[in-house]
Amino acid sequence: MRYQISGKHIDIGTALQTHVQNELGAVINKYAERPTDANIIFSKSAHEFVCEAIVHLSTGLTASAKAHATEIYAAFDACASKMEKQLRRYKRRLKDHHRERAEPVELMQASSYILASDHEDEDSEPANLQPIIVAEMETSIPSLSVGEAVMHMELAGAPVLVFRKEGKDGLNVVYRRDDGNIGWIDPQN
Repeated sequence: MRYQISGKHIDIGTALQTHVQNELGAVINKYAERPTDANIIFSKSAHEFVCEAIVHLSTGLTASAKAHATEIYAAFDACASKMEKQLRRYKRRLKDHHRERAEPVELMQASSYILASDHEDEDSEPANLQPIIVAEMETSIPSLSVGEAVMHMELAGAPVLVFRKEGKDGLNVVYRRDDGNIGWIDPQN
């Protein structure tokens, strides 16, 4: 597995890097099969250290965790604990409710755009109806079952997930509703 450990405006020593690789490696190997890479970013927010970890698995799942503490090692340990909890839930759900996936998730490539928000007066009409594109990126749309899509969305902490339903051609959407439930949009093809 490939680790990328970095700090935003702070130096990360080799002792911390070794600690991160050993501890996070143990957590990931315990609950996840075939992890591909992990990005760990340390930063400082006022008097606290912030640790953010993102782990990519070969199944297409991206798990992320973030924690704050007054000491950098404590911030990482709290982050690793959250990551372990997420991966444990993911593994339990796979065992209990879903079939074992023998092959990796099929991914479809798509373009992703970031549009500039219009900060003008809310009551006035916009001068131009064409949005301004700030950035353009490539993204992947996974082919998943509905249960797996909900699991991916929850583990990533995202409010919405676009996916292709296995065996179908159209795109589906799962999203977190205001009442706490999960919504699923399944267009008729």
